[in-house]
Amino acid sequence: MIVNNRVKSASFIIISILILLSVILSFLTNPVSPTPWVLIAALCMMPLIKQKHIKQIKWSKEYSIGIEYIDQDHKKLLHLLNQFSIAFDYAQCEEFEREALAELVSYTKYHFKREEKLMEDYGYPGLPEHQEEHQAMIDKVEEYVAIYNIEGHDSLKQVTNLLTYWLINHIQESDTQYRDYLVELGADEFDI
Repeated sequence: MIVNNRVKSASFIIISILILLSVILSFLTNPVSPTPWVLIAALCMMPLIKQKHIKQIKWSKEYSIGIEYIDQDHKKLLHLLNQFSIAFDYAQCEEFEREALAELVSYTKYHFKREEKLMEDYGYPGLPEHQEEHQAMIDKVEEYVAIYNIEGHDSLKQVTNLLTYWLINHIQESDTQYRDYLVELGADEFDI
């Protein structure tokens, strides 16, 4: 049986409350017993146990383009993607999910415009193909957002997987194609 994230989050909260109640009852019935202290330790460990299941993408030097503000954009995109993953994994509030998704989509569009402007300013010959990739991604994400607006939380795993896979591959493959061309022309020395 597949248990969705909302059920997991609710179970986590219920278990935490039960442990807390057990601690209180243990202190009331036998204040010198080690049982409440063991339960307090278990309660303190609960967030750590929950957090281990969240997959976070960490910045790696292999993602670097060598143009500082583009690298900063990519770091922010990874941060927003991680926030979105947390919103999905914890499944506590639909509003938080929507905000995280909207911010991720908005910043992605902003980044694409900055990147395309940089390529245009330096006359990068592969700009049309890169713009097509960006537009295809935006179209796909908007398609998933529409599905999310209909199906809700359960459709977010697809969005998370798509964005994670696409972003890392796009940085490592497509963005590295323009890196040498732009860095050679001095793009790394300027800021937009």
